[in-house]
Amino acid sequence: MTSTSTDKNLCELHDGTEHEKVVLWCDPESGYRGIIAIHSTTLGPALGGTRFWNYANDNDATHDALRLSRAMSYKNAMAGLPFGGGKSVIIGENRTINREPLFRAHGRFIETFQGRYITAEDVGTTPEDMEIVRQETKYVGGLPGQSGDPSPVTARGVFRAIQAAAKHRWGSRDLSGRTVAIQGCGKTGYYLAKELNEANAKLIVADVDAAKVSRVVADFGATAVAPQEIFRVRADVFAPCALGGVINDETIPQLQVEIVGGAANNQLLEERHGDTLHERGILFAPDYVSNAGGVMSGCRELLGWDTERTFKAVDGIYDKVLSVLELASNNGVPPAKMADKMAREILFRQT
Repeated sequence: MTSTSTDKNLCELHDGTEHEKVVLWCDPESGYRGIIAIHSTTLGPALGGTRFWNYANDNDATHDALRLSRAMSYKNAMAGLPFGGGKSVIIGENRTINREPLFRAHGRFIETFQGRYITAEDVGTTPEDMEIVRQETKYVGGLPGQSGDPSPVTARGVFRAIQAAAKHRWGSRDLSGRTVAIQGCGKTGYYLAKELNEANAKLIVADVDAAKVSRVVADFGATAVAPQEIFRVRADVFAPCALGGVINDETIPQLQVEIVGGAANNQLLEERHGDTLHERGILFAPDYVSNAGGVMSGCRELLGWDTERTFKAVDGIYDKVLSVLELASNNGVPPAKMADKMAREILFRQT
């Protein structure tokens, strides 16, 4: 294997955010190319999933890893967990059948960090993939038979975050009769639709995969629209549950909702888009606070939490999101900025 490494204070995000370490690792024999970005280990080992995606180039992959790893630092800080933030990406086609050589290589890559970075599943990976990684390193969670697929738990936390936003905006967390537009009907989007359906919300859904849309329509009576139409539908809540960057200069003017809150990481393409939502009067439930249920799920095997403690923490996302929204309102700032301020205060007071 070959690697290139950038150490602390040398690798910065476009906004100047420092990362402790970023490494690009290649294994020509298996065709593996991957990046691990460690944003912070101030609170503990860097924890963050492995994303498998066909990036256009290494620069795009690196930028995604940097943004995702920083979000994990903020997520873990706001969730009160003893972990820092990291992320890994595997560059390639995630539908490949021959997965073992790639994930064995990925496990060897993780092992070189000697516990400084712990991974689990993310977009394009599964608990079964993590089981392959486990053959090469013990620094992996989300294994079959243990915490497993975090999607249902992530969805529960996002549902509670939407309830908190509803309470702040409308004075009641009751979502009965409210319309929620879900972008992305993958695993987490599906389980979020289930939670919302049980709360008697009306659903409008879209995904580039027609089969996933059909499943949500069949199971929960959702209305389907084309992928680009989901931004323009009239609804109470827009829930991004696919990839990040969907809240941007093009989509914000199209939105006809009062609340944005979903499962996707890095929903704002740039930080200024949180300001733009605020200026339009659209309430944003900060993503890394809302979707922390997944990492809480992993605490069952990483920290020995039982199911009761895990779901108590997940339900606590309601209070955390509500506190962010109330502080933001009281200080006259966008919720995204308030959440960032709170997360940085937790990180910096530990240094």
